[in-house]
Formats: sequence, structure tokens, C-alpha cells
Amino acid sequence: MNHQLEDLKQVLDNRENGLLSPYSTHSKNGFRRNHEARLETGYRQAFSVDIDRILHSLAYTRYIDKTQVFYLVKNDHITHRVLHVQIVSKVARTIGRFLGLNEDLIEAIALGHDIGHAPFGHEGETYLSEFCRLSGIGNFRHNVQSVLFLDRVDKKGQGWNLCLQTLDGILCHDGETHNHQLEPKRNKTFSTLDRDILEITTGIKKSVIPMTLEGCVVRMADTISYIGRDIEDGIRLGIINRKDLPSECISLLGDTNGTIIYRLVTDLIRNSSNKSYIAFSSEISNTLLKLKKFNYKTIYLNRKIKVNSGVIRQMFEYMFETFLQDLEKEDHSSVIYSGFLKDMSKSYLETSSNAEIVRDFIAGMTDRYFIDLCPDELLSKLKYIL
Repeated sequence: MNHQLEDLKQVLDNRENGLLSPYSTHSKNGFRRNHEARLETGYRQAFSVDIDRILHSLAYTRYIDKTQVFYLVKNDHITHRVLHVQIVSKVARTIGRFLGLNEDLIEAIALGHDIGHAPFGHEGETYLSEFCRLSGIGNFRHNVQSVLFLDRVDKKGQGWNLCLQTLDGILCHDGETHNHQLEPKRNKTFSTLDRDILEITTGIKKSVIPMTLEGCVVRMADTISYIGRDIEDGIRLGIINRKDLPSECISLLGDTNGTIIYRLVTDLIRNSSNKSYIAFSSEISNTLLKLKKFNYKTIYLNRKIKVNSGVIRQMFEYMFETFLQDLEKEDHSSVIYSGFLKDMSKSYLETSSNAEIVRDFIAGMTDRYFIDLCPDELLSKLKYIL
């Protein structure tokens, strides 16, 4: 059947009516902070546009050299952030397909969810948050920063004008928080999003619930995607042995990344089909929590990967203080002017404090760029851990 291009979106919207679950988010219901008339006459659906915009953002490009868990390791097969988000996207879309959810929305959330990560992963986030608080701008949280990059920093301070459902899912992804069951908190607005960001930054809230079932799926998929992969990386680096895994976890989830993902995904689909929420079975949920605790104790807090912690903190302190001083002195020879603020929009400059500009600049750095900007006396202290 032939259709004019302008009719294609209606055809796709009608197809969603017949394919998607009543609990899903239809593309025609995606809405943006700022109206764009040209999108109404185009043939692309709302969340498909969001995917394209995220993929073409400079922030997405920088995923390529962002730490997932292990940094300063001489091993090309260790997971980086760019691979993690691709795995999350694949796992989440698989779950969403079986539950009749909107895969475009799922992919947009998954690809954008970690864009705000600072150099050196969660450890870098801890140090950057410390200096943000000291400067009076509140906590640094990578999920908040992901929204800030896509909504108001990238594209030279204009942002990408993504749909609320996409930004909300990114803000709420929080795969570190353990959930047995998740049900969306629907009917949010951009005012809700802005308030949630403020309350997370100020410490009033630690976590928020997605407004869509698609956002809930990505949140669960985030955990599913990193839990076994981090184990494989830990084994590859000699930090743990496969025989160290808790026997009760092995019996239910297996002892390889592939088996762990398959059994978690299968359980989630089985317990969430035709429901307004997603959930693991109680047995699998409890086992997953035990495995997460094992990872924290034996991998994430392992002394072998913390040998550079003191130096990394010093590097963040140097970076934050140096660029803050450069802004206060209006030193236009500084790289923060040439590498970040050049051609930045008037709205960004007028609404951002010096400390917020420094935060955005540092958070957007790749590990390599961050290291390149640090003085030799700090770099000489760094050690490749393995």
C-alpha cells in the first residue's frame, strides 16, 4: 500500500493502537517543553525523533571514553559506558517487546540514561558531588546531569527539546536502587520534572519513580545489564573468581553473564505480562539483591581498584578550583572558555552560576580529556591497577 510521507506517521500511530499494551505509552502522546510545528507535519514519531537527537548529541559521542566500573586498566575487553548503554537498550527493548510496550521510548531512555556520568564513573561522581556541595550548588547526581545535558547544556546551551517521557525515564533510571516491583507514577508535567531535579540536587529526594512503564523497564534493565557484566569483567581482571559467587545465586541465576541476563529477563517478563507494573518474583528479587551485595563487597569496594582514589579526588579538587578561579578572573585563555563556553547560548550563560558551569564542563569530560588537563605532579601518582 502506498502512502504519502505525511501520512506515514498516522499509519504508524494506528499500528500502535493494535499492537501495544493498554499500559504502554503511545508515540502520539509524547510532548515537549517547547512546541515544534515542523514535527507535527513530519513522518517521524515523537520518541524516534528523541533517539536521533540523543545519538547526534555531543554528550552521546563522549560515551566512548567514559568509565563503567574499572578505570586505568590495560585491557581492551573491559566494559566502557558506551557498551553498557547499548546492552541496557537491547535488554530493555527485549522486555518491552514481550510486554507490548513502546520500544522507541525504551531505546531513547536507555541510550540517554548515563550521558551525565562524570569521568571515572561513580567514584568520580562522589568527588564531583563533594565539590559541588562545597560551592553551594547541591549534590551532583549523574541522572540529573543526564537530563541537564540533554535539556539545556548540549547543542551550545539550547538543549534538544526531548519529550517529557524520555527525560523523566532518564532521571528515574537509578539501577542502583533495588526494586522488587515498579509501577509508574503517571500524569507528570515538566514542572514535576523540574521539581524532582531540584529535590534530588538538594538532597530532599534520593530516588524518583518513572511516569511510564517503559521507564520502569529501563530501570530494571539497567541492573540486569550491569550485574553479570561486572562479574565477568571482575573475573577477567583477576579481582574475583567464578567459584567465589554465592552458591544460592548460582543455583537460581547461573554463573555467567549470559545466563544471569536470560533468567532475570525471563522472570521479569513472566511476572509482568498484562500488568500495570513490572516485577520480579520474590525468589528472584531476593537472589538478585544478594548478588548485588556480593558485587559491592567484592568488586566495587575492592582495594585493588581503589589504589588511585586519593589521587583521583585531588584531580577533581584541582580541576574544580582551577576552572572556578578562571571564571571568576574572566581568564579567557582558559580551556573552559575555548573548549566549553565558546558560542554558548545567552540563556545558558545568564541562568548558570560559575560553579554550575564548572560542574557541567567537568561532568562532560571523557576520562582521557580529564587526565590530559591535570598537572604532571598529579598524573605521576596514578597507577594502572591491572
